[in-house]
Amino acid sequence: MKLRELILGISYLIIFVSCTKTNPNTDETGADELASLEVSDPIEKSETEYSDVIYVPIYSDIYIDVNNQNSLLAATLSIRNTSYSDSLFISTIDYFNTDGSLVRSYVENQISLRPMATINYVIEREDDTGGSGANFIVRLSAKNANVKPIVQAVMVGQNGNKGFSFTTDGYSIK
Repeated sequence: MKLRELILGISYLIIFVSCTKTNPNTDETGADELASLEVSDPIEKSETEYSDVIYVPIYSDIYIDVNNQNSLLAATLSIRNTSYSDSLFISTIDYFNTDGSLVRSYVENQISLRPMATINYVIEREDDTGGSGANFIVRLSAKNANVKPIVQAVMVGQNGNKGFSFTTDGYSIK
């Protein structure tokens, strides 16, 4: 009887562990990539020469046939600092659904993105909270007015044996 209980216990453990959702935004050590970039002393608005608010459209699902069948997509938000010398500071990464309701905020403390660095944030394929009209709002600033960040999203999906991907660009709404 004890062997049967042991096997049953191990089976439950395997099922539980395999169903646990992992965070797609962690590094090899398990640390959250965004949290590791947080600054302890955020820059003040008076110290910045550049600031912007970027709207990035995200499609977490799209319609794929005449019967309005939709297909879920994985989406990656990519924020790229194109400066060779200046850090980019990110104070907001907010994810909104099709109805315009805030789904989640990803930044608790300001993030510093080093020169020529990139951060990505993944919305998993199974995360359908955004819908076809989801979007991100990203607030950026820098000490130098010449900073020109690139903010984009990449969506990837499949339907049967066919895969597809596309990108969207972020737009300044300041």
